[in-house]
Amino acid sequence: MSPSVSARDTDNGPLSVCAERWPDVARLPRASALRTTVARTLVERALTRLPLRTVTPEGGRSAAGTADGPSTAPTLTLHDPRAFYRRIGADGLIGFGESYMAGEWDSDDLVGLLTVLARHVDDLAPAPLRRLRGAWTRHRPRNDRNSLDGARRNIHRHYDLSNELFALFLDPSLTYSSAVFDSLPARGADLTAAQHRKIDRLLDLARVGPGTRLLEIGTGWGELALRAAARGAHVRTITLSAEQRSLATERVRAAGFSDRVDVELRDYRRTGGRYDAVVSVEMIEAVGPEYWPDYFATLRGLLAPGGRAVLQAITMPHDRMRVTARTHTWISKYVFPGGLIPSREAIARHGSAAGLAVVHDAGYGEHYAETLRLWRETFLDNGEAVAELGFDRVFRRMWELYLAYSEAGFRAHYLDVRQIALTATGQEG
Repeated sequence: MSPSVSARDTDNGPLSVCAERWPDVARLPRASALRTTVARTLVERALTRLPLRTVTPEGGRSAAGTADGPSTAPTLTLHDPRAFYRRIGADGLIGFGESYMAGEWDSDDLVGLLTVLARHVDDLAPAPLRRLRGAWTRHRPRNDRNSLDGARRNIHRHYDLSNELFALFLDPSLTYSSAVFDSLPARGADLTAAQHRKIDRLLDLARVGPGTRLLEIGTGWGELALRAAARGAHVRTITLSAEQRSLATERVRAAGFSDRVDVELRDYRRTGGRYDAVVSVEMIEAVGPEYWPDYFATLRGLLAPGGRAVLQAITMPHDRMRVTARTHTWISKYVFPGGLIPSREAIARHGSAAGLAVVHDAGYGEHYAETLRLWRETFLDNGEAVAELGFDRVFRRMWELYLAYSEAGFRAHYLDVRQIALTATGQEG
């Protein structure tokens, strides 16, 4: 077998995949002929039943399988069907993602295609064969656990990629979480205001004002801390990302809030003190389920009497969460190692076990879909600038798929995002 495969790049021609940087993309996996044949049979069967079109190199074309019709259905274009089915036969949905990274398939509507697949995920295999799904399931690697050392490694792999990379697709506030728009569909020009609206809602839920002692778990690049300081709060914000801490500290200094905001490189489990409010925005997804009891116990221990913990959290249905918790996915392999999106039930249950009661819970998943769309469009528009930072075409396809995959999850209502306030049990209100 050749040591590497060529990834088709519609912008720049064939691309040789670096085997050192992307070993599982550069080499086709080992898969028995039986597994590959079964995968091909199941996938082709599903594609004929879903509102999708398929195009192959031989000129083969299948029309959409529903009344949506071929004129509106997303198209799956297979550049290398042999490699595509072999990867799925070996590694299931991980192979599906790696095949996209390798350029073996494309779509004229990537989000639309992924949304269809997300909506019909339970129908992709006939009922009698669903018990065979375990044959394509990979268990999460032990070294992805979010121990004190593991959490630093996992955060480093994503958030320390490059501040400049994130600046190329986020809005000027550098806010990397769902915005709340005034109206939908969203416009790019409205994104910063929508991010501020989201932050202000969180701060209002936490009752942050002059003199509030606020702890933020997960600094990001500092926008929430800056807006809290502008309200007169005294902010301690912690992160495990050295890159984020460096830039957040600069932004705090430039805004003149160094006397009100401390930015620390610290794990939440190593944090002490008592605070009137604790805010954590889309950080619980990185905690890992085995550490949720520690996370909520820490929140409870950090709250002063009458204080509030306010979370913004991506959520998924509880039954899907339980299945995902046991599975090594493409996202956990390439984008967010060690994490798991919780369910609302898991948040409420672990919060209750730690002595916290949910007093507010509101969702707005359609706003995250629009936030992700704007990020993805901006990322693609800035492809040359991303390349100039040293990120190769395989990375750029990976990042595009990550943003599109996430957007599709919200559009299919597979995912939601919620703002949740908790208080100590008996102190509701």
